Amino acid sequence: MTNPPTPPVDVVLPCLDEAGALPWVLERIPSGWRAIVVDNGSTDGSAVLAASLGATVVREPVRGFGAACHAGLLAATADIVCFCDCDASLDPALLPSVVDPVLRGDLDLVLGRRRPTARGAWPPHARLANLELARRIRRRTGLRLHDLGPMRAARRTALLGLELADRRSGYPLEMLVRAADAGWRIAETDVPYAPRTGRSKVTGTWRGTWHAVRDMSAVLRQPAVGTPMDGRIPAVTEPAQPVRPAQAVRAGQAAR
Repeated sequence: MTNPPTPPVDVVLPCLDEAGALPWVLERIPSGWRAIVVDNGSTDGSAVLAASLGATVVREPVRGFGAACHAGLLAATADIVCFCDCDASLDPALLPSVVDPVLRGDLDLVLGRRRPTARGAWPPHARLANLELARRIRRRTGLRLHDLGPMRAARRTALLGLELADRRSGYPLEMLVRAADAGWRIAETDVPYAPRTGRSKVTGTWRGTWHAVRDMSAVLRQPAVGTPMDGRIPAVTEPAQPVRPAQAVRAGQAAR
């Protein structure tokens, strides 16, 4: 009896009551890639629906965006792991453009910079909070990023080596900050951002946005962990040409 082949890429989809979006999201997963839907306490049948549509379902009873993302990371087996929201605001079919620079060894972490496609896709209060976080990230790490995008890709073993501890809204930021402290090459590339399906649990309300900013502010106050290229990730060669459409930035580069 042979073991099934390891998928080339695992896509982690944190899920809380996303039954309305799941069919579209899962049908957009690139062929041959594995969707890992992490159910974080849904009451609308999301887990059963995801399994019926062929996804690998992981149940994470501890509530929190970071708890769901990390459970998916621990369940992943592919060399490359992507993260993507499960609310149909981001198109998983675009993930190859995020993954390719990592597969080539040109970059260590690629983020999708959200570009709203319609009014209401990104509420003003959430956009303002994101701009402030980007400013503070630049001051903390030197990275000239514009968005703390939820669509991202990196190598699984390297992500595990970051030893991420946040299990709430600060998880995506902690990943970025620790990667920057470790000297990772980080870039962002534009991705369309559409109005989500269903009710937002975080950025759709002022209260949710405030909680997210509070969690992320706590991450930014943490001292630097590790040193650049401290052995957590393998050495990779510099890209022969500028990565496009991603805007490549080296962790630790001083803001100009």
